[in-house]
Amino acid sequence: MTEPIHGAALLDEVEAFHRRFNIFPLDAAYVAVTLWDAHAHLLDCFDSTPRLAFLSPEPGSGKSRALEIVETLVPQPMVAVNASASALFRAVSGMEGRPTILFDEIDTVFGPKAGENEQLRGFLNAGHRRSGVMWRCVGDGSNQQVQEFPSFCGVAVAGLGSLPDTILTRSIIVRMRRRAPNERVEPFRQRIHEKEGHELRDRLAAWAQSVRHLVDGVFPELPEGISDRPADVWEPLLAIADAAGGAWPERARAACIELVNAAKTSDKGSIGIRLLTDLRDYVFNGIDRLPTVAILDRLHSLEEAPWADMSGKPLDARGLSRMLREYMTADNTPIAARNIKAGGSVMKGYYASDLHDAWQRYCPPPAESALPPLPPLPGSSEAVSG
Repeated sequence: MTEPIHGAALLDEVEAFHRRFNIFPLDAAYVAVTLWDAHAHLLDCFDSTPRLAFLSPEPGSGKSRALEIVETLVPQPMVAVNASASALFRAVSGMEGRPTILFDEIDTVFGPKAGENEQLRGFLNAGHRRSGVMWRCVGDGSNQQVQEFPSFCGVAVAGLGSLPDTILTRSIIVRMRRRAPNERVEPFRQRIHEKEGHELRDRLAAWAQSVRHLVDGVFPELPEGISDRPADVWEPLLAIADAAGGAWPERARAACIELVNAAKTSDKGSIGIRLLTDLRDYVFNGIDRLPTVAILDRLHSLEEAPWADMSGKPLDARGLSRMLREYMTADNTPIAARNIKAGGSVMKGYYASDLHDAWQRYCPPPAESALPPLPPLPGSSEAVSG
């Protein structure tokens, strides 16, 4: 009789295997990556699968090695570098077993010099959910039919810089760094260590089948404050942790909170959300209205903000208007400049009341310490009442 596999002990071994060869920036990252490895063996039990993203600002940070270790632990690994969207979705729908796609050098696809690659982006986005499909015309000449290709599969990527927001928000993000002089890892020898990884992979597969009934269709309890897209990302990993037992349920939820908060801190959202947030925290910040010229002056002076150099030119009144008109006031009209009376003259500017609804809907919680508010305009209600 085969002895039962203890999930918590097995996940401990998988984590220890990563720690031999990988230096991750946080202990939470080891927890998340280990659970991701395990979840790849149970994809059919979940409504969505998070992408695993190893990202760094510089080469030589261990991204490819992290992906190499993952490759030894997941089912049907398919290493893809510069693969086309067509090749990937045909592989996912055509292989006997669903592959786990490992995409190294993803910056060559989405980096600043790579141009647009909407088909591949669409594949990565669609494959996040079980219902994700790609539609293609199949046939010769005029005799073609529209065919559905499933795209649901596990995907891990590694690359320099960042990723499109639509992929980042579907990802477990591990911000890799170059090893410090006091950080040591064991050299990975493929001919030796790949067999060890495969042995763990086979045990993960066997354990996964033994706990399928514990995770299939189960929605685990989420930490407080984890909802929407982060919930989609973490539900499969938390379900795996609960099935493993031991310390893993608690460790998984702690890692969830830590990595989600870390992603919020480093993720400034789209350029539009960045503009709204900077207007709230550093420009208006208690002032009810400001002329456009004052808004632009304040934006341009913000350090580590893009407004003083937008493709070689500072943001101007026309650009500000174009960006803000994408968002609506509480009355569902586009945010637009209005007349502001100040010091006996009339200038074009913006009212905080017009921006308030967009601030509530799109911006992260206010920073604990923002810049002091600008002095009130001469003749404004604040100046008069003061």
